[in-house]
Amino acid sequence: MSDLQQYKCPCCGGGIQFDSGIQKLKCPFCETEFDIEAIEAIKTEATTDAESGELKWDTKAGGEWAEGEQDQFKAYSCQSCGAQILADATLASSKCPYCDNPIVMTDRFDGGLRPDYVIPFKLDKKAAMARYKQHLKGKTLVPKIFADQNHIDEIKGVYVPFWLFDTDADADINYRATRTRAWSDSKYNYVETSHYSIYRAGSVGFETIPVDGSSKMPDDLMESIEPFNFEEAVPFQTAYLAGYLADRYDVDAEASEGRANERVQRSVEEEFRNTVSGYETVVPESSNVRLSGGTVKYALYPVWLLNTTWNGQHFLFAMNGQTGKFVGDLPKDSGKATSIFAGVFAGVAVIAMAVQYVLWLL
Repeated sequence: MSDLQQYKCPCCGGGIQFDSGIQKLKCPFCETEFDIEAIEAIKTEATTDAESGELKWDTKAGGEWAEGEQDQFKAYSCQSCGAQILADATLASSKCPYCDNPIVMTDRFDGGLRPDYVIPFKLDKKAAMARYKQHLKGKTLVPKIFADQNHIDEIKGVYVPFWLFDTDADADINYRATRTRAWSDSKYNYVETSHYSIYRAGSVGFETIPVDGSSKMPDDLMESIEPFNFEEAVPFQTAYLAGYLADRYDVDAEASEGRANERVQRSVEEEFRNTVSGYETVVPESSNVRLSGGTVKYALYPVWLLNTTWNGQHFLFAMNGQTGKFVGDLPKDSGKATSIFAGVFAGVAVIAMAVQYVLWLL
């Protein structure tokens, strides 16, 4: 097994971790706090980044790892879903944050580009648990036993790999629209329908469109916890990963272009549609969206993943580690659903009988 380097406290020699609450590195033993820049200055490894290969979008996303930088991580391989998880040398982990199965440590982390940016965690594990409890509130159909926090199998802070696409879009879209006017006289009711052909054209600029680079992470789950505020992103430094997991991308930038293009086209069509108002019906007849000037950046975004099982089913929840937005599907208690439906049906039946009785009296 290769030698593993960790961030050592200059004061007591203990392993230090990134604290999301103070946005600094902190030693859990002597409680000394350190700025990221101060710790990086102490390191003696080379920090010169090499450029990565060119992408279809005429860009270079990510870079090569500096000498010795990769040795600061342990690499874990999930034998169930195949996820490749990275953790700093101070973190002990035994379960996959995606499928909740045991994971084993491999010899070392090989290959992959060095991220350009990272958004540090701003919310900690306690905040994730609080959001989970809040997520359960008011959900009357959720089984009571499921809501017990003791059924949370794992809570992990994971840096998820994202490709960030910048592009300009030129578009022209044709719509078919209608308006109706109704009136009546002493003999007839009239309805007049007017038909219109509407044309919209223009340009829209897009910045940092996120597409997650992990095939193990459900795309709809990641899109549901958006947006991330890229203005808070900082140039990548390995110290931000201390105490957290980091997923290694297995979908490269070229393979992610299709999803980025789909998101751009959908956004353009929605924005153009919002400019067409005052009509009763609006149907697009043709849409032509052209992209140009595309560039890509590689970043790590903070996500809390919560795993739980109930009745043999696996449930995955996610929370934006920057904003706190929380999403995830919940199970339904079929017994509660049946009772509620029966109660509603009985109430409707009583009302119907009362209405019939009143009508009979009249």
